Amino acid sequence: MSRKRVDLLLENVQIEKIAAEGKGLAHVDGMVVFVDYAVPGDVVDIRVLKKKKKYMEGRIERLVTPSKDRLEPFCSHFGVCGGCRWQHLPYEIQLEAKRQQVEDQLVRIGHLSVPEIRPTLPSEKTQYYRNKLEFSASERRWLLPGENPEEVAENDRMGLGFHVGKFFDKVLDIKQCHLQAEPSNAIRLFIKNFCIENGYSFYNIRENHGFFRNMFVRTTEDGQVMLIVCFGTADMPKITALLDAVQGRFPQITSLYYVVNEKLNDSIADLSPVLYKGSPAIYEKMENLSFKIGPKSFYQTNSAQAYRLYSVARDFAALTGDEFVYDLYTGTGTIAQFVSAKAKKVIGIEYVPEAIEDAKANAEANGITNCEFFAGDMKDVLSEAFIEEHGRPDVIILDPPRAGIHPSVADVILKAAPKRMVYVSCNPASQARDLAILCKDYVITAVQPVDMFPHTMHVENVVALERKA
Repeated sequence: MSRKRVDLLLENVQIEKIAAEGKGLAHVDGMVVFVDYAVPGDVVDIRVLKKKKKYMEGRIERLVTPSKDRLEPFCSHFGVCGGCRWQHLPYEIQLEAKRQQVEDQLVRIGHLSVPEIRPTLPSEKTQYYRNKLEFSASERRWLLPGENPEEVAENDRMGLGFHVGKFFDKVLDIKQCHLQAEPSNAIRLFIKNFCIENGYSFYNIRENHGFFRNMFVRTTEDGQVMLIVCFGTADMPKITALLDAVQGRFPQITSLYYVVNEKLNDSIADLSPVLYKGSPAIYEKMENLSFKIGPKSFYQTNSAQAYRLYSVARDFAALTGDEFVYDLYTGTGTIAQFVSAKAKKVIGIEYVPEAIEDAKANAEANGITNCEFFAGDMKDVLSEAFIEEHGRPDVIILDPPRAGIHPSVADVILKAAPKRMVYVSCNPASQARDLAILCKDYVITAVQPVDMFPHTMHVENVVALERKA
């Protein structure tokens, strides 16, 4: 059964504000309209793409009168690449939209009682702020509007960049990305050109064939660089030739790895990267701490802003030096070690065994002796028996994945009855759901949104909770 095509043009509509998913919001005849790439104050003609009972979705057919706040995007890939979708919005509007997103999820939708939500903590860098990027190779890149497939030269059909939204097998070739500092762009372009000039096949993810698959670039604030290049087959002469060429062109690369991946997906989480040259790891510093970052380590992708995020979490924990702290979903133990100097003891729990090994190594290297780490699924590890064995927490800090916490984990937390909790979340919607459970015994005392990803709709949020008297 085919979908009925919507053929509706709304003329001279004024955009009122930024709404869910970062879209502009307007009202037409009492109905809400969501519009991509719109700015509050724009007057636009809207081509309706989807019409429901209570709302419509559309795109800008014509920009009648631009808003006084509309900016010229700084990236040539804007509007095609799925990232940095808010380049046309002033940063102050972005920050307020993120604060509003948190308020909507916690108060309007979640019906939670919260104090005044603080202004979103801005990122010092709004460009070149990421310390990790993945670029995918494709033998058939995404063609831009106006490009005739029959006129595109064969060598120009290959691309290295980001997946186009909603199309798992389509890759947009990136000329310059403003997310990560050099030599990220230079390395990517060099590898792409080397592969083309030497006849290396690019990957076809739909049919699962091709030699050059994808690559990761990781960097630190002080200029260390890790490169991981992934190949579809173990053709060592080709692999060696490419890696030697990269090392010769970019001697500043600290750590050079390769991975042979014959699976159907690009993830390297279940694979073993091979160190080709250089150091096994790079190291990021935060205050007097140093954190080891390997090819599969998790570390917040905005290093400078991660320090501000963790500082908020530490402040909200209100530690005096006598508290027993649980750091749930500890990752590589960054938050656990960051708060350890103000705690009596910290226990960190994390699902990924490799992350826990990194956490232990980091703690030892940093001379931290009051942190203990455990690996396993949170709902299996965190139990009443575990708490009885290892000690009852005075403070719990939790930073779960986007899905939030499992109901059984919430139950154990409530039974553990810590005095205070700090909930760090990258998804205010799942955070609001979990807080509704925790607020059975707790009150929310502070809410601080933090912008980790400028020019995107994503927001990190930190909530402090106190146990009810």
